[in-house]
Amino acid sequence: MRVQQISDSELIALYLSGKEQHLETLINRHKQRIFTYILSRIQDYDLAEDIFQDTFIKIINTFKRGKYNEEGKFLPWALRISHNLVIDHFRKNKRMPKMDNSSDSFDIFDVLSDGKINVENQMIKDQIETDVRKLVDELPEEQREVLIMRHYADMSFKEIAEQTGVSINTALGRMRYALINMRKLIEKYNLSLTQ
Repeated sequence: MRVQQISDSELIALYLSGKEQHLETLINRHKQRIFTYILSRIQDYDLAEDIFQDTFIKIINTFKRGKYNEEGKFLPWALRISHNLVIDHFRKNKRMPKMDNSSDSFDIFDVLSDGKINVENQMIKDQIETDVRKLVDELPEEQREVLIMRHYADMSFKEIAEQTGVSINTALGRMRYALINMRKLIEKYNLSLTQ
């Protein structure tokens, strides 16, 4: 059987059984797609090469740890790894707003409202929104309810108070605690919510 006819899954199995040359075949088969994807996001050839190499280092390490289980879906999995590395690069090279626990002035939702959106910012923004939704889901129900009404339904604190049957001060307090708890969760999970 010619190498071109061997499936990705078979190449991976052969590589894992000790036939290292099959990894090169797998890389050569997909390098153009993966590299083009990275370059289209990064717009810097040398940097794209670095991220491409990091992608395959991560892939090889995953294989060696026996953690690969994307049966028959190697390319989408590899592209997802490269996508995450691109986002990591963008995040590392942007400054995170300093969170000062003694002040209530930092609002995580300010990070999400960036007017200039390009491909890079859109990728980061999408990831931040996903991370923020996960954080919101971890809040106590009363805090989550107020935060969702305020930031996603754009309701005033007066409207929130009427809707939930509490005083405006209680609604404000719940919002304040929701933001404090989200800050704690950001630190707990070591998230970088940089736009």
